[in-house]
Amino acid sequence: MTNFQGIVRCKCPKCKTGKIFEDNGNVFVLRAPRMHAVCSSCGYKFEKEPGYFIGSLYVSYALAVAEMLFLFCICFPFLSFEMLFLVLILGLLLLSFFNFRYARTIWIYLFQL
Repeated sequence: MTNFQGIVRCKCPKCKTGKIFEDNGNVFVLRAPRMHAVCSSCGYKFEKEPGYFIGSLYVSYALAVAEMLFLFCICFPFLSFEMLFLVLILGLLLLSFFNFRYARTIWIYLFQL
C-alpha cells in the first residue's frame, strides 16, 4: 500500500494495516471522530507529544480553502451572493469532520519516524 492509499484509508503510517480512528464521527449529532492512541497492529504511537496535532490545523485550513474554492467555482454562475454564501457556510460545516480526519492523517504521515 502506498502512502497515498494509507492516507485515504486512514491507516497507520508504519504498518498500513491498523486504523488511526476508532470511528468516523457524525456531523449531524456533532460527534467528532475519535483516534486510537496507538496502532492496534504494530503499536505505533500516533500522538508523539502533547500539542502534536496543533500543526494539523494548517492542513485543515488548506483543505477547507480548496473545498470552498471548488464550491465557489461550481456555484458562482448559478446562485445569488446570499445563496452562494449560505452554500459555502453549509459546505464548510458539513465537511468539517472530513477535514478533521484527513488533516490529522496527513499530519501523521508528514512526520512519521
